[in-house]
This record gives sequence, C-alpha cells and structure tokens, in this order.
Amino acid sequence: MDLKDQLKNLFPNHTESTAHTLEKKQTTIWMQDAPIICKYEKRKGKPITIIEGYAGADDDFKSLAKDLKKKFSVGGSFKNDIIIIQGDYRDKIMSFLKELGFNVKRVGG
Repeated sequence: MDLKDQLKNLFPNHTESTAHTLEKKQTTIWMQDAPIICKYEKRKGKPITIIEGYAGADDDFKSLAKDLKKKFSVGGSFKNDIIIIQGDYRDKIMSFLKELGFNVKRVGG
C-alpha cells in the first residue's frame, strides 16, 4: 500500500486536483548604466562579500538581497544601500548577477 492509498483511506471525501501550478514571483529590477561593485572584506576576522552601487529603488535591492541569501543559503543583511553577505561568494554572486543582466565589477583581492 503506497502513500496515495493510505491518504485515500484517511480522507475518502477528498478529491485530487490536477491544477497545481506554482507561479514564480516575477521581480522587475531596474537596470542601470554604472556597474554594481562586488568586493570582499574581513570584519572581526570573518570574510564578507559586499555588494553596492545599485541606483534603483530600495525595495528592488532588498528583494535582490533576499534572493541572494536564499540562493546561496547564507546569512546577510541590507543596510545603507549595501548588501552584506556572510562569506566569500564573489564569483558565485557575480555570475548570478550577470545572469540577471547586471554589469558587475569586482573590486579588491
């Protein structure tokens, strides 16, 4: 007896719907002329990646920070028009931003 049969026994009146479609949230991010700067620093001995130079709306930049943290499963924050990501993820972040259509410039080491 597989899981479907067990669920049918538990919930006999339930009808299975086939219209389960997950709609991906489309975020529109304002593109800019100047490149986004991606740099590496150490604060209190721990490596961080800093992304700055976005000239669009703060809400778009916050959603980008959220997407980056979710994609790379790392911690981070958004403060003073700067995204701070815990760890050295410059190469991965730069390739992700290039896929989105941003012009990215690497600064430092």
